[in-house]
Amino acid sequence: MRIWLWTLFGFFSGSLPFSVWIGHLIARTDIRRYDDGNPGATNAWRAGGWRAGIPAMLLDYLKGAIPVTVAHFWAGISDWALVPVAMAPVLGHAFSPFLHFRGGKAVAATLGIWTGLTLWMGPTTLGLALALAFALNSADAWSVMLGMLALLVSLLLQRTSAPLLAIWAGNLAVLIWKHRHGLQTPPQPRPWLRNLMERFR
Repeated sequence: MRIWLWTLFGFFSGSLPFSVWIGHLIARTDIRRYDDGNPGATNAWRAGGWRAGIPAMLLDYLKGAIPVTVAHFWAGISDWALVPVAMAPVLGHAFSPFLHFRGGKAVAATLGIWTGLTLWMGPTTLGLALALAFALNSADAWSVMLGMLALLVSLLLQRTSAPLLAIWAGNLAVLIWKHRHGLQTPPQPRPWLRNLMERFR
């Protein structure tokens, strides 16, 4: 019962559509009208600039980090019991009942849950890999996949536990589903990288 209460708490936390609310509050618009219609922090930034984007990213990160960190390090949830608790904020964000189960792409929430699971290692590895991938590659969906691959390599090098690998697999499955349309476009170098490559041909 205790595990499912933490799971429900995590799902509720993840489902709170902070980016949409901040878009209405700061940008005075529905961020789902922008670009791909995603109700996440990226569209909050597009709609309202950094004033909307930064708090949206922070809150989307914290709604994954807080429930998992508290459940893991304060309530002592561990091993296989941690799997549903850790997956809950990502699923809540991706399939928010507040948005008729059409949530965001769960990248910030993913960074949050790996903070709760590994403290600095997970979000640092994933964050650096994402930053590098986004800088080099213009297909954002593939950049997310490359970031998750870097996280897997880091977990394997540390001989991490099977439950954490299961969480990684479940997390990847959600991200693949949420980015499925973007994954239909192959990875492409950024214009600056393409120009640089042409110079050395």
